[in-house]
Amino acid sequence: MFTGIVEAIGQIEAVRAGREASRLRVAGPAGFGPLELGESVAVNGVCLTVERADGAAFEADVSAETLSRTTLGRMRAAASVNLERALALGGRLGGHLVTGHIDAVGAIRSLVPRGDSWELSVDAPAPVLDLCVEKGSVAVDGLSLTVAGLDERGFRCAIVPHTFRSTTLRRLGPGDPVNLEADLIGKYVKRLLGLESGGPPRITWDTLRRHGYA
Repeated sequence: MFTGIVEAIGQIEAVRAGREASRLRVAGPAGFGPLELGESVAVNGVCLTVERADGAAFEADVSAETLSRTTLGRMRAAASVNLERALALGGRLGGHLVTGHIDAVGAIRSLVPRGDSWELSVDAPAPVLDLCVEKGSVAVDGLSLTVAGLDERGFRCAIVPHTFRSTTLRRLGPGDPVNLEADLIGKYVKRLLGLESGGPPRITWDTLRRHGYA
């Protein structure tokens, strides 16, 4: 489990492709380590397990499923990536709960300055967009962001200067693909309402109102 607060920008040092999986070697800055064998690290929002560690550098296997459903399948050596180590119990939850399980790949629509900040617009597939609400949370390449607005194609978020400087966002432009993870709470609510299967919902809005939740 992660928070969506990027700790460092790392670099892909090598990509070794296999028949059904690939192995990535990622180098983080000195202060990011030392990493431990078996721990979880989010790489552009994708939860990976450290298979080999060398200080702040590590190697991780990426399954065929993950390669096909995230941007990691397009990664090449020298690419910059957002890095975050797993949340420790008792640690601060500065963003929101992020699992590292990507729901879909979206695309940057625009990233434009707005005074001292920036406005990011992302085109998002329906599985993610249907779970977005204004003032709710969404993870973009592992970065916890607050949804400022929605339209039929995607969502927009405000980016503060610190976030712009300390993540890979500043390197992105229109059309660039990004990993998207919808808010975990929204997924469970959708499931409870029966929207996943299309069958009759177990919990309706009337049920929520009767019990004081709506």
